[in-house]
Amino acid sequence: MTLNIGDKAPAIEAKNQNGDTIKLSDFKGKKVILYFYPKDNTPGCTTEACNFRDNYQSLLKDGFEVLGVSVDSEQSHQKFISKFDLPFNLLADEEQKIVNDYGVWVEKNMYGRKYMGTARTTFVINEEGIITHIIKKVDNKNASQQVKDLVEKG
Repeated sequence: MTLNIGDKAPAIEAKNQNGDTIKLSDFKGKKVILYFYPKDNTPGCTTEACNFRDNYQSLLKDGFEVLGVSVDSEQSHQKFISKFDLPFNLLADEEQKIVNDYGVWVEKNMYGRKYMGTARTTFVINEEGIITHIIKKVDNKNASQQVKDLVEKG
Protein backbone atom coordinates (compact mmCIF):
# COMPACT_ATOMS: atom_id res chain seq x y z
CA MET A 1 0.00 0.00 0.00
CA THR A 2 1.34 3.41 -0.91
CA LEU A 3 0.22 6.38 1.13
CA ASN A 4 0.24 9.91 -0.18
CA ILE A 5 -0.06 13.40 1.24
CA GLY A 6 -3.75 14.13 1.71
CA ASP A 7 -4.64 10.51 2.57
CA LYS A 8 -6.32 9.63 5.84
CA ALA A 9 -3.70 8.06 8.11
CA PRO A 10 -4.43 4.34 8.66
CA ALA A 11 -5.74 3.55 12.13
CA ILE A 12 -3.17 2.36 14.64
CA GLU A 13 -3.72 0.27 17.73
CA ALA A 14 -0.58 -1.11 19.34
CA LYS A 15 1.12 -1.66 22.68
CA ASN A 16 3.68 0.85 23.83
CA GLN A 17 6.79 0.16 25.90
CA ASN A 18 4.65 -0.26 29.05
CA GLY A 19 2.12 -2.64 27.50
CA ASP A 20 -0.52 0.12 27.29
CA THR A 21 -2.70 0.19 24.18
CA ILE A 22 -2.09 3.34 22.15
CA LYS A 23 -4.37 4.37 19.28
CA LEU A 24 -3.71 7.07 16.72
CA SER A 25 -7.26 8.26 17.42
CA ASP A 26 -6.13 9.07 21.01
CA PHE A 27 -4.34 12.06 19.48
CA LYS A 28 -7.25 13.52 17.50
CA GLY A 29 -6.97 17.30 17.69
CA LYS A 30 -3.15 17.14 17.87
CA LYS A 31 -0.52 17.01 15.17
CA VAL A 32 1.39 13.74 15.27
CA ILE A 33 4.94 13.00 14.17
CA LEU A 34 4.76 9.27 13.43
CA TYR A 35 8.25 8.04 12.79
CA PHE A 36 9.19 4.55 11.68
CA TYR A 37 12.69 3.30 12.38
CA PRO A 38 14.43 -0.03 11.78
CA LYS A 39 15.75 -1.13 15.19
CA ASP A 40 16.19 -0.04 18.81
CA ASN A 41 19.75 0.68 19.98
CA THR A 42 21.32 0.93 16.54
CA PRO A 43 23.41 4.01 15.67
CA GLY A 44 21.09 5.77 13.20
CA CYS A 45 17.94 4.97 15.14
CA THR A 46 19.50 6.17 18.38
CA THR A 47 20.61 9.43 16.75
CA GLU A 48 17.09 10.03 15.40
CA ALA A 49 15.35 9.16 18.70
CA CYS A 50 17.72 11.39 20.67
CA ASN A 51 17.08 14.27 18.28
CA PHE A 52 13.33 13.96 18.90
CA ARG A 53 14.10 13.69 22.66
CA ASP A 54 16.27 16.81 22.66
CA ASN A 55 13.59 18.82 20.82
CA TYR A 56 10.55 17.21 22.45
CA GLN A 57 9.50 20.19 24.60
CA SER A 58 9.73 22.51 21.59
CA LEU A 59 7.68 20.06 19.51
CA LEU A 60 5.02 19.87 22.24
CA LYS A 61 4.86 23.69 22.32
CA ASP A 62 4.26 23.63 18.57
CA GLY A 63 1.32 21.24 19.10
CA PHE A 64 3.01 17.98 18.08
CA GLU A 65 3.00 14.59 19.72
CA VAL A 66 5.78 12.14 18.81
CA LEU A 67 5.23 8.40 18.30
CA GLY A 68 8.00 6.03 17.27
CA VAL A 69 7.26 2.66 15.66
CA SER A 70 9.50 -0.34 15.07
CA VAL A 71 9.02 -4.09 14.92
CA ASP A 72 10.92 -4.48 18.22
CA SER A 73 9.20 -5.83 21.35
CA GLU A 74 7.83 -3.84 24.28
CA GLN A 75 10.82 -5.05 26.36
CA SER A 76 13.28 -3.83 23.73
CA HIS A 77 11.51 -0.45 23.69
CA GLN A 78 11.68 -0.27 27.51
CA LYS A 79 15.44 -0.75 27.45
CA PHE A 80 15.88 1.77 24.61
CA ILE A 81 13.78 4.38 26.43
CA SER A 82 15.61 3.77 29.72
CA LYS A 83 19.06 3.93 28.17
CA PHE A 84 18.40 7.21 26.31
CA ASP A 85 15.71 8.80 28.54
CA LEU A 86 13.17 9.06 25.71
CA PRO A 87 10.03 10.99 26.78
CA PHE A 88 7.62 9.70 24.10
CA ASN A 89 5.84 6.43 23.30
CA LEU A 90 7.45 3.74 21.19
CA LEU A 91 4.97 1.31 19.66
CA ALA A 92 5.79 -2.39 19.33
CA ASP A 93 4.75 -3.68 15.90
CA GLU A 94 6.05 -7.24 16.16
CA GLU A 95 3.38 -8.58 13.75
CA GLN A 96 4.36 -5.90 11.17
CA LYS A 97 0.77 -4.67 10.85
CA ILE A 98 1.51 -0.95 11.17
CA VAL A 99 4.63 -1.03 8.97
CA ASN A 100 2.59 -2.81 6.29
CA ASP A 101 -0.40 -0.44 6.64
CA TYR A 102 1.95 2.52 6.16
CA GLY A 103 3.90 0.87 3.33
CA VAL A 104 7.29 1.02 5.07
CA TRP A 105 7.95 -2.76 5.36
CA VAL A 106 10.19 -3.16 2.33
CA GLU A 107 12.88 -5.31 0.81
CA LYS A 108 16.30 -4.04 1.80
CA ASN A 109 19.74 -4.95 0.55
CA MET A 110 22.87 -4.93 2.69
CA TYR A 111 26.16 -6.29 1.45
CA GLY A 112 24.31 -8.15 -1.30
CA ARG A 113 21.93 -9.84 1.15
CA LYS A 114 18.24 -9.13 0.62
CA TYR A 115 15.88 -9.06 3.60
CA MET A 116 12.65 -7.42 4.74
CA GLY A 117 12.89 -4.45 7.07
CA THR A 118 11.50 -1.06 8.00
CA ALA A 119 12.26 1.87 5.73
CA ARG A 120 13.07 4.87 7.94
CA THR A 121 10.14 7.17 7.20
CA THR A 122 8.37 9.99 9.04
CA PHE A 123 4.71 10.87 8.57
CA VAL A 124 3.27 14.16 9.81
CA ILE A 125 -0.44 13.81 10.54
CA ASN A 126 -2.69 16.80 11.16
CA GLU A 127 -5.37 17.29 13.81
CA GLU A 128 -8.00 15.60 11.60
CA GLY A 129 -5.89 12.49 10.96
CA ILE A 130 -4.78 13.47 7.45
CA ILE A 131 -1.19 12.92 6.29
CA THR A 132 0.31 16.34 5.54
CA HIS A 133 3.97 15.37 5.00
CA ILE A 134 5.97 12.22 4.29
CA ILE A 135 9.72 12.26 4.83
CA LYS A 136 11.48 9.37 3.11
CA LYS A 137 15.01 10.74 3.36
CA VAL A 138 15.22 11.33 7.09
CA ASP A 139 18.15 13.35 8.41
CA ASN A 140 18.72 11.47 11.70
CA LYS A 141 20.71 14.27 13.33
CA ASN A 142 18.09 16.90 12.42
CA ALA A 143 14.87 14.87 12.28
CA SER A 144 12.76 17.28 14.35
CA GLN A 145 14.02 20.35 12.48
CA GLN A 146 13.30 18.58 9.20
CA VAL A 147 9.65 18.20 10.30
CA LYS A 148 9.41 21.81 11.50
CA ASP A 149 10.88 23.16 8.25
CA LEU A 150 8.40 21.19 6.14
CA VAL A 151 5.42 22.23 8.25
CA GLU A 152 6.47 25.90 8.07
CA LYS A 153 6.64 25.69 4.26
CA GLY A 154 3.08 24.36 4.26
